[in-house]
Amino acid sequence: MQRTALFRGGDAQMAAGDLGELLVPYMPTIRVPKSGDRVYKTECAFSYDSPDSEGGLYVCMNTFLGFGREHIERHYRKTGQCVYLHLKRHVIEKVPGASGGALPKRRNAKLFLDLEISSDLNSDDFEYEDEAKLVIFPDHYEISLPNIEELPALVTIACDALLSAKSPYRKQEPDSWEEELQASKHAKTLVQLDNGVRIPPSGWKCSKCDLRENLWLNLTDGSVLCGKWFFDGSGGNGHAMEHYKETGYPLAVKLGTITPDGADVYSFDEEEPVLDPHIAKHLAHFGIDMLQMQVTENGLRDNDIKPRVSEWEVIQEAGVKLKPMYGPGYTGMKNLGNSCYLNAVMQAIFSIPEFQRAYVGNLPRIFDYSPLDPTQDFNTQMAKLGHGLLSGRYSKPPMKSELIEQVMKEEHKPQHNGISPRMFKAFISKGHPEFSSNRQQDAQEFFLHLINLVERNPVGSENPSDVFRFLVEERTQCCQSRKVRYTERVDYIMQLPVAMEAATNKDELIAYELKRREAEAARRPLPELVRAKIPFSACLQAFSEPSNVEDFWSSALQAKSAGVKTSRFTSFPEYLVVQIKKFTFGLDWIPKKLDVSIDMPDFLDISHLRARGLQPGEEELPDIAPPIVIPDDPKVRLSYFRRFFLVALDIDDSSVMQLAEMGFPLEACRKAVYYTGNLGAEVAFNWIIAHMEEPDFAEPLVIPAFGEVASSGAGALGAVGLDNQPPEEMVAIIISMGFQRNLAVQALKATNNNLERALEWIFSHPDPEEENDPALDTMDMENNANANILAETGSEGPRIKDGPGRYELFGFISHMGTSTMSGHYVCHLRKEGRWVIYNDLRVCASERPPKDLGYIYFYHRIPS
Repeated sequence: MQRTALFRGGDAQMAAGDLGELLVPYMPTIRVPKSGDRVYKTECAFSYDSPDSEGGLYVCMNTFLGFGREHIERHYRKTGQCVYLHLKRHVIEKVPGASGGALPKRRNAKLFLDLEISSDLNSDDFEYEDEAKLVIFPDHYEISLPNIEELPALVTIACDALLSAKSPYRKQEPDSWEEELQASKHAKTLVQLDNGVRIPPSGWKCSKCDLRENLWLNLTDGSVLCGKWFFDGSGGNGHAMEHYKETGYPLAVKLGTITPDGADVYSFDEEEPVLDPHIAKHLAHFGIDMLQMQVTENGLRDNDIKPRVSEWEVIQEAGVKLKPMYGPGYTGMKNLGNSCYLNAVMQAIFSIPEFQRAYVGNLPRIFDYSPLDPTQDFNTQMAKLGHGLLSGRYSKPPMKSELIEQVMKEEHKPQHNGISPRMFKAFISKGHPEFSSNRQQDAQEFFLHLINLVERNPVGSENPSDVFRFLVEERTQCCQSRKVRYTERVDYIMQLPVAMEAATNKDELIAYELKRREAEAARRPLPELVRAKIPFSACLQAFSEPSNVEDFWSSALQAKSAGVKTSRFTSFPEYLVVQIKKFTFGLDWIPKKLDVSIDMPDFLDISHLRARGLQPGEEELPDIAPPIVIPDDPKVRLSYFRRFFLVALDIDDSSVMQLAEMGFPLEACRKAVYYTGNLGAEVAFNWIIAHMEEPDFAEPLVIPAFGEVASSGAGALGAVGLDNQPPEEMVAIIISMGFQRNLAVQALKATNNNLERALEWIFSHPDPEEENDPALDTMDMENNANANILAETGSEGPRIKDGPGRYELFGFISHMGTSTMSGHYVCHLRKEGRWVIYNDLRVCASERPPKDLGYIYFYHRIPS
């Protein structure tokens, strides 16, 4: 049996032997996909072309990357790969029957999977036919498939394996790993002690060692204890497991993982993570009420459906006929399943000219210099997304009636409405425990995550994230001594508190609350929702007022004291991002959203918030660090040592989030808390200020193995001392715990410079012999001389674009639902003189933009 091979569209007959000979030179480059290979057969690495596109998709038979027609030549030139599998989906009009209707007709079964049916075509009138060909570059030889009898066996196997390969985004689909967990055998019969224990929504710590991370709530007696200590430095001291061995209480839930959808539960008896079908009941026993947090499919609480309907209608402008928008800048994004937070943020980001120029303007250069796997390159995927949103290529109006003759042709060209950002989401969320999941997320947290990635992946001479960057002056005052300290930090978001006490409709709110309670008690329909109306000026005033500093240590008094802090702008950014702090937790553990209406201004002037620095008559607090208190108990001291001094320590997430909320990159915050020994956000903040201009400032924290010493970013700890003496940094750590220097040196020498073993050696040798080492004096002099020499870079200060503090509103992101863990996000942007609503794939002219209900607002500076 013979098949036809086409050469640039020309006809040429080839025998089976000729096909085999034609492919022989390329056989070493043809691979069969293995289980770990990612096969991109549904989306181009550089564009949103797919087999549905006019030119189809070319999949490299070596790398399994997919390329649209305009990008395939680039990959061929860069790699020299010649053999590609060309995939094309044809949309065919069904043949009309005698009665005038369309007859169902299928010519071929589908050759490849994971393609969705175009939503703008009527499946009763059209059918789909998939086609696959082998294409050999540079001459564009085409070999139609299937061609089993004429192709070499390896090629046939490779083609079949590629066509049947699973999507590389399978892990993002709703059938996540959580479904594989089995229900615990203890869940149904779990006994819970009636001991009156109630768990607060925050501020937890291990009841045995005061650790504040990796904490587990025992579901029998309510004990909060730390998890296991792992060799990578994570975990705790294993008190939760010890408690199980002492009591036999089998189930525990990890604090911090509790959501309306469930929580992470571990069975000590079964030695594996499990499902607890009765988790809501078990948590309610300790005051954690999940029953009221149960959400329906659309993200609403069952008892909140009626009052929340109005919010969904208002923000999405339901009930109003909106005119669809098409063309460049009006491209929608498909919701991949709770990915509306990403869609809303990226629409806002690529409405900013600096981001457009950085990625879309530099697109040819970014694509030409992309790595061999462009799916794993941040700048490539940003340029791809920006081009997809701004080119208009994927936002074309539907066919008009006067063009109906095109539909009558044998092949119909489907309209591409919107893009599916699967590749972008897969890459940008890789390694992130929340964004890589299929759960709803906070748009503000994703915005900061994106800025962090932009900072870590520079493109061109200017970083587009600089348009959001500004400096904040923080003035901290000791209330007793009246002395002050001025510090500066970098931020990207202005966070405005909601001044509920300033509501202008308090009487209406009181009356609504009474009616709501009466309706609930009588099981009647709830009254129409009344929102608190908050003046924007009150929120701005609350931002500028002093706030109390928790656990403040006054260097003037050398003791803890009351302190207050005020924030001002050292510089004003080009684009001001304002977040309304609507989300909070109640004492009953229920995430609450402050459902308020704020009269956000179109024009904003915050010039009066400009920082002034140290004023005449003010006296600065002494630059003295708080003392480190070392426990007397040797075992507790060892735990303290592990917790605060070893490089393999737990990281206080609360301090990390405090710093991240200031706008610093997440990894930089982790390193700051890590290298300052969990001593709190204030100490970590000082570390950030000292290291923020270092080239690896925002690089991920690399935690070495337990007992090793890591680099602090300013200088490497653990450098080998003179004459094979223990590293001075290790010696200093042990001395800081209250031990003598000679004892520290002797212990480190006896344990080959292993910190943990050195401590154990000290505890087991309470009276060691004095060591007189003539090299110690030399080492002391050398280390003292170099102790303060750090690898400082020539800093010119943080990159800022200061200017006037007058702004105009051009966009806002709104949230519908009860918490950031559920609901829906929508973006409104002002373009070409009118407001446009971006609701996932739906892009329309806005008729009534709900500017008073936004969550994140975007302002552009007004030129002076």
